[in-house]
Amino acid sequence: MKLIVGLGNPGIEYVGTRHNIGFEVIDRIVSGKTTSPEISKKLNAIVYKLGDLIILKPQTFMNLSGRSVKAAVDFYKIDFHNLLVIHDEVDLEFGEIKHQYDRGSAGHNGVESIIESLGSKEFHRLRIGVGRPENPSIETADFVLQKIPKGDQSIVSKLVDRAAETAINWTEYSQDQ
Repeated sequence: MKLIVGLGNPGIEYVGTRHNIGFEVIDRIVSGKTTSPEISKKLNAIVYKLGDLIILKPQTFMNLSGRSVKAAVDFYKIDFHNLLVIHDEVDLEFGEIKHQYDRGSAGHNGVESIIESLGSKEFHRLRIGVGRPENPSIETADFVLQKIPKGDQSIVSKLVDRAAETAINWTEYSQDQ
């Protein structure tokens, strides 16, 4: 069994922000599939089930994502190497995607929360580049919570497609251990 987690913040005000790109990838993965979202209070998440694949959108705020991920890992008995976390990454250029395993949080509070909750960094991450603000006076936290400009929407759509495909490939080609 594998678990894919897309990070974001719950609430309509966060839809379309850089910080919610993990949620967008999850939405793309389940789009057109015969699965319905289940709201799990126990996991504090929206859960989709596709056979041996569990897909999760934590409904905690980003900085508390570890609570939901830990609950899901424990409930479904997921080995850490069968966990993929999808999140925004300011240290990557806008449009870049990078898959990594067993890495630190690089300052991402959602990933840090997961590492702390699991007591391990031995899980897969799909980092989605959202870039940094061009204006150095804009704080990174404010930047990632801004809506993605309309002019970048076609790039974001292609980026989300690529990330969803990468995540699905991970489920098909990574080895269960």
